[in-house]
Amino acid sequence: MAPESVSFRITRSTEDLAQTIHTLSQRVVKLEQRLAAMELQLDRRDDPDPTELMSLDNVERLLDDCRQLLDLGAVESSAEQMPARASCDAEQVGWAQAA
Repeated sequence: MAPESVSFRITRSTEDLAQTIHTLSQRVVKLEQRLAAMELQLDRRDDPDPTELMSLDNVERLLDDCRQLLDLGAVESSAEQMPARASCDAEQVGWAQAA
């Protein structure tokens, strides 16, 4: 083998290695950028939007108001039913005594 052909092969192999290293470096940079973007998305998820929080607080207040109204309605309807039941019981007792 002539020294020139060996030198050419070494040079060619070195160029191929340099190109491969460059391509791999670019891929690493792209992967690091994607990782940074994903981490940023996760950080944004951890820090909820203040307007979203206010909206959720308003919804929670509305739900509490609705529950209170339903509880009041249940208490009022049971209070209305109690005298009706008492009068029905008195009428039944009267019928039972009359019979």
